[in-house]
Amino acid sequence: MKTLVIGTGGREHALALALSRDPSVSEVHAAPGNPGIAAFATLHDVDPMDGTAVAALATQVGADLVVVGPEAPLVAGVADAVRAAGVPVFGPSGAAARLEGSKAFSKEVMAAAGVPTAGSPPRPPPLPHRSRGRRRARRVRCAVRGQGRRPGCRQGGGGHP
Repeated sequence: MKTLVIGTGGREHALALALSRDPSVSEVHAAPGNPGIAAFATLHDVDPMDGTAVAALATQVGADLVVVGPEAPLVAGVADAVRAAGVPVFGPSGAAARLEGSKAFSKEVMAAAGVPTAGSPPRPPPLPHRSRGRRRARRVRCAVRGQGRRPGCRQGGGGHP
């Protein structure tokens, strides 16, 4: 089996390394990859956000499976483009990935489906000095989170906003 891993980070390194150790995998390709991945995979200079380019690369290398690691290409619909080219892909559609990529969109979907959620209607991003004042006035502990995910941000924090 020939595989293509999309992304540059540690998650993609771990995925590509695990695939390279699988006896059923004959080739591991990565786009764009990183120097660590280059030790056991063939790297390709392709923009991971360009679904058309990723699908073309998957077809060119004869990939039997494409694994999209980062959230941003998933939200951008890269997995959709690869599927449309007839190549199996591990990763949700752009619409499904948007549920994780946009908390406001997730709230809208859950409200439309009647799923109870914590009370926090989506608002425009507050100015930092205003949100600090609101927290002090309420005397409650809370966190203000920006829309979308930050590169390298993982569930559980790590000091990221």
